Amino acid sequence: MNSTGYLQRRGEIENYFDRTAAKAWERLTSNAPLGRIRTSVRAGRDQMRATLLSWLPEDMRGLRLLDAGCGTGALAVEAMARGAQVLAIDLSPTLVKLAAERHAEQLAGSTLGALGGHIDFRSGDMLDAALGHFDHVVGMDSLIHYDTPDMVQAVERLAERTRSSVLFTFAPRTPMLAAMHGMGRFFPRSDRSPSLTPVSESLLRQGLEHGIGPGGWKEGRHQRIVSGFYTSQAWEWQR
Repeated sequence: MNSTGYLQRRGEIENYFDRTAAKAWERLTSNAPLGRIRTSVRAGRDQMRATLLSWLPEDMRGLRLLDAGCGTGALAVEAMARGAQVLAIDLSPTLVKLAAERHAEQLAGSTLGALGGHIDFRSGDMLDAALGHFDHVVGMDSLIHYDTPDMVQAVERLAERTRSSVLFTFAPRTPMLAAMHGMGRFFPRSDRSPSLTPVSESLLRQGLEHGIGPGGWKEGRHQRIVSGFYTSQAWEWQR
């Protein structure tokens, strides 16, 4: 996708996660003690990950999964433990390196790979067609920085190479979320992420029905997770 907005946003996101806030995300995704705000974000992300995993098959042996925007790899590890062949990709080489290191530590002396699952960690663009085809794609909080047209196009690109389901999250446009974003401007600049882009669910649905509907895709389950400063909505689309 060569949208100027997408490419500019992708660069901002890569810079933030790979340089500005890598240490903060390393701590957020660990078991280290956190302040009240980050604790609520961690809890929200844990709930969201559990929700998305619950929409995937319990037995994933023989299935290929794309973890699009894998971060430090928690979802990829869970899917691998079910037997999936996971390609876990993120824009940030720093986070991917951390994910691979954590995974190696988890594998040592464990039975995580008992069902034959495997994770291929890579840094790069989740929309790269060279990544191949998949049975399922999960994009947990990896599209939330893009506006509606770019989000629709991204899902279209992912759906073109997916056989069964695309699961992704978006920031729903709500008054509460708008207020939280306003408060976020008072955080230290080094702690700020590239601003989220709240989107209208109805406009997003309209775009997806037009974009991937003709290819046999239908919307499935959806679930909104609200935990303190974390608000995100999961959406399932199935072929």
